[in-house]
Amino acid sequence: MKSQAPLAVRVLTHNIRYAPKSLSKGEEPWPIRKPRIVNELRFHTIHCPEAFICLQEVLHGQLMDILSGLNRGTDEWAYIGVARDDGKEAGEYSPLLYRPAVWELLQWKTVWLSETPDRPSRGWDAACNRIVNVGKFRHRQSRKQVIGMNTHLDHQGSRSRLEAAKVIMIEVDVMSHQAGHADIPTFLTGDFNSEPTEEAYLYFKEKTPMADVQDLVPAGDRYGHQYTFTGFRPKEKPARIDFIFIKAGAEDHTQGTSDQWAVKNYAVLENLYDDGVYSSDHRAVVADLELL
Repeated sequence: MKSQAPLAVRVLTHNIRYAPKSLSKGEEPWPIRKPRIVNELRFHTIHCPEAFICLQEVLHGQLMDILSGLNRGTDEWAYIGVARDDGKEAGEYSPLLYRPAVWELLQWKTVWLSETPDRPSRGWDAACNRIVNVGKFRHRQSRKQVIGMNTHLDHQGSRSRLEAAKVIMIEVDVMSHQAGHADIPTFLTGDFNSEPTEEAYLYFKEKTPMADVQDLVPAGDRYGHQYTFTGFRPKEKPARIDFIFIKAGAEDHTQGTSDQWAVKNYAVLENLYDDGVYSSDHRAVVADLELL
């Protein structure tokens, strides 16, 4: 039986939409969207010191803008991750942001979701290089550990999404055993480009110990929207493709608890403002968790 008090952890994931040279219909350029994204992230984490911010589709310049906007001349926030095309700064990042004063980073790596996961590469039928970032953190005050993972699966290749899910679960096992035991609490976030009836989601749901946080919160207690992808136009077909999973262990789905986590809240935030500007073509997903 665990004697320590539960540790409140907020996890926020958002595909912020990269900064393209040619805009889609209804899309505003990054300088217009930037303050909305930065202020969203700041507002939802300012009084949650243990928060993790997990982003997708982030170009290097956007990452620097977000860090600058959050840090405001300090070094409050740091990140793990590299760009997917060259393992440095070329292409999109899927960074995981955290506060070093709160979390000690014990280990991290970027894994390419391909047959050659140790180097920049494209797997199976994917249209792009795809990655998952994996970090092991220790809470400086309580000494509790957590593994955080953030990914963005392919938008075209069905096989690549399924195979990528398998690679991700290998990394869950590898990182857990490196931590000295196989049951270290783990969360996985991202844009999976897979709806709940499709291959990657079903693999996590049916073949692994990962649980969709939404399922652990009664429908009447959830806040905000159901769908996480909206596009930039009201008539675009919405979809639920952005998720927060936790490694559930012996979960009680009716109570939103497991032997590692308690799930307290779940939300899908708004991305359309009164002036008609979309901050992104995706909505942010937020989970309030407790490490037990």
